[in-house]
Amino acid sequence: MRRPSKTTRRTAATGAAALALALGATACGGTTGPASGGELSGQTVTVAGVWTGSEQKNFKKVLDAFTEKTGAKTVFVPSGDNVSTFVGSKIEGGNAPDVVMVPQVGVLRQFAKEGWLQPLSEQASNTAGATLAPVWRNYGTVDGTYYGLYFKAAHKSTVWYAPETFTQAGVTEPKSYTDLLKAGRTLADSGRPAFAIAGEDGWTLTDWFENIYLSQAGPEKYDQLAQHQLKWTDASVVKALTTLGELFKDKQLVAGGAQTALSTDFPSSVEQVFGPEPKAGMVYEGDFVGGVAKDQFGKQPGKDAKFFPFPAVEGGKAPVVSGGDAAVVLKQGKNSKAGMKLLEFLAGHDAAEVWAGAGGFLSPNIQVEMAAYGDSVTRSTAESLIGAGDSIRFDMSDQAPAAFGGTKGAGEWKVLQDFLRDPSDPQGTAAKLEAEAAKAYGN
Repeated sequence: MRRPSKTTRRTAATGAAALALALGATACGGTTGPASGGELSGQTVTVAGVWTGSEQKNFKKVLDAFTEKTGAKTVFVPSGDNVSTFVGSKIEGGNAPDVVMVPQVGVLRQFAKEGWLQPLSEQASNTAGATLAPVWRNYGTVDGTYYGLYFKAAHKSTVWYAPETFTQAGVTEPKSYTDLLKAGRTLADSGRPAFAIAGEDGWTLTDWFENIYLSQAGPEKYDQLAQHQLKWTDASVVKALTTLGELFKDKQLVAGGAQTALSTDFPSSVEQVFGPEPKAGMVYEGDFVGGVAKDQFGKQPGKDAKFFPFPAVEGGKAPVVSGGDAAVVLKQGKNSKAGMKLLEFLAGHDAAEVWAGAGGFLSPNIQVEMAAYGDSVTRSTAESLIGAGDSIRFDMSDQAPAAFGGTKGAGEWKVLQDFLRDPSDPQGTAAKLEAEAAKAYGN
């Protein structure tokens, strides 16, 4: 995702050694051995993705189900945040994975234009036609060819909180962005800073910006900015950065201040709210926060870990930003035929229901039974996602070229990290964003 989905996500070691180790030891993958007599018995499918921790563990359960169905062994290889660089290096080295879970639309488009991707098989395409809303199929299509099957979705307009901190401070769920900051300052006055911010992972900062921008500027300008038809120096961008800067510069609101935030990754930000030694009352990120809080800290979503929708900004509509991870098959993989069989499996509802039961997961698949989700909070979030249909706005940075919206230490991620460190010049930050975007988009 992302994130991580940027859907959730994004801290993992990369490198040739990791891939070689994974290819040489089935224990590193999602299965312990093939089912006897399956159609793919004796074959191995290598899958690369950004997922770590509980997300990786739960995706391996899906791969186990594929093994049970087909007999194929599977190996999961963590790609790290920069999927584009990882995959390019593996192709160049002749050691490409068969399937990649791509967390950014821009990266999927890049892979397609490089000629690296196989179009979806007729079976996968037909199944997706019956199970996914058109918006998800469109995001997986490049120049009229369907390459990317969206398997995991993220609802990225949720603010998670520890309910006991709200109770102690006498705070209720805010309905506007102004009330959100007011509630945060009340929390700080009661002894706990408002927000844990994962500034070390630049994708989380893009999510903050996108929710503010979508609510403040509206969907039309959001779409224009996402395609770089509107420059980042536009007054609407400066206004959104100014709004975001009010949060970043307030030491009551950012747990530990900017310096601490810049050394905090996403899992650690969740720990700061739901871990054994909490340091903040809230953490903004996607629905996948609930899965991390449950798997790593034993919190029950809806009881010990609650969320409210990202509130409307300055009279705008409450934003609904989504993200997702698309499965693609590389032409350069050693077993791309079996890889496509995996995508055919992922296109159905059975695969999604495996992860839905494990938690920390939303599926864009309309055939997934809501009862498959393990708690009422996730069920309601899933219903919201499915009910939104084609009105969802996809994560903006995930739509951008990887050089701008998907590269650690570069592009939008780096500029917004610098802005977190010093939010005093929104206009100058907008100019830096435009310069980076112009390079990445080639205009």
